[in-house]
Amino acid sequence: MLFNSYEFIFFFLPLCLTLFFIVGRHNAKWAISLLVIASLGFYGWWKASYLVLIIGSMIGNFTIGRLIENALMQSQRRAKWVLAFGVSANLALLGYYKYFNFFLDQLTAVSGYDFQVGKIVLPLAISFFTFQQIAYLVDTYRKEIEEHSFLQYCLFVTFFPQLIAGPIVHHKEMLPQFAKAETFRFNSFHVSVGVTLFSVGLFKKVVLADGVAVYATPIFAAADSGQSLSGFEAWTGTLAYTLQLYFDFSGYSDMALGLARLFGIRLPENFNSPYKATNIVDFWRRWHMTLSRFLRDYLYIALGGNRKGPVRRYGNLMATMVLGGLWHGAGWNFVIWGFLHGSYLCVNHAWSSFRNSLIQSPVGRIERAFYWGLTLLAVMISWVFFRAVTLDGALDILTAMTHVQSWFSYQQSLVEAKAAVLWCSVLIVIALVAPNSLQIMKFVEQELAVSDEKGRLSRSLPWVSIASGLAAVVAVGKIGQLSEFLYFNF
Repeated sequence: MLFNSYEFIFFFLPLCLTLFFIVGRHNAKWAISLLVIASLGFYGWWKASYLVLIIGSMIGNFTIGRLIENALMQSQRRAKWVLAFGVSANLALLGYYKYFNFFLDQLTAVSGYDFQVGKIVLPLAISFFTFQQIAYLVDTYRKEIEEHSFLQYCLFVTFFPQLIAGPIVHHKEMLPQFAKAETFRFNSFHVSVGVTLFSVGLFKKVVLADGVAVYATPIFAAADSGQSLSGFEAWTGTLAYTLQLYFDFSGYSDMALGLARLFGIRLPENFNSPYKATNIVDFWRRWHMTLSRFLRDYLYIALGGNRKGPVRRYGNLMATMVLGGLWHGAGWNFVIWGFLHGSYLCVNHAWSSFRNSLIQSPVGRIERAFYWGLTLLAVMISWVFFRAVTLDGALDILTAMTHVQSWFSYQQSLVEAKAAVLWCSVLIVIALVAPNSLQIMKFVEQELAVSDEKGRLSRSLPWVSIASGLAAVVAVGKIGQLSEFLYFNF
């Protein structure tokens, strides 16, 4: 079931909310049980057999968590071995479903022997709920987990707003909120914020992301099929995908946070105008923020971080980003994407150290603008590998982008070319100038608080309500041929 579908918006969501608050007024445990069942139903909508995997994963990880807790009372060394087993089991499960076919393909290429194994279907959201449960096991080992109810744990893993594509949530971030009695009471403040966020996210996905996708998809498909491209097509296709992914993923993040707020739950921020970043470090502080946090806390720091000198630091950065690339998908394109971002980070840190040793003054406007342009260009180049299905397709697009003489030539009609430029121009302005969803959310919260304090609506609030309402109406009207969110593929 998709957030951007009629059955979700007009059936599943209102029914789930209504039953949650009705039942929650009488018994919080029953309300949580209902939410778990609804979330499992939401997950199983795609394929019922997926339920066996996620339920088995939850039972296994909850059991291992309890074993870690018991082992800590006897020996930290024993607890570490249990933790290692739990993390390894999760990675083995993820590796089998996500990377086994890729491994066999590489083995076939090297050995020349054709290993005949059926295609293993990647279960939906396995990367997200695996990482979330690994974080749970590590946090248990660190004695940061206080709630040990299996029902609560099931809710932590399956809560449908963040189940499919994040944000990746820590146990301590979400579960304490469900321990509060007010969570189970209808709250117009949370509902207002939630509806606004959901409406903005739906508009981003259905109108903006899907609207610009028509200028990216054909170009990447042509490159993957071996067709030649002009420089104009390569650049517009890359920019169109850069913006499609931006509004698609930020739209999902907005909708996930908005849905959670309808239930009175605040999920962690996951997207904060990454194309405004003036360096690649800043970009990763803004893009998929909870994944960046996970990679930093559970991989980069575990490898040694920056504690053992610059050479080791650069090695840790490269390893973290390459593995982060592989997390997104089993393919050499994702390895290259991760390698590029690891290289970007190493260059960024090296340049910062070199610059600071020569120049003591802060970065000026012109220098900052140069860094911004360079950062966006580097990100766009990496997105080519992220989007292209084949390595040859990615290289053909990059090669076409370097053909200066064909930058202003195009094979499609003039109308299509102008439409592509117009769409990309409008969306890049929105991404760089318009307030992002976090700013909108904070503004709405402040205006609601002022209105509540004064006992009357603020002047700005009706206009925000009208704008979000129009965005929702336009988006719902555009729902036709359903399109999945891009991060569902990872």
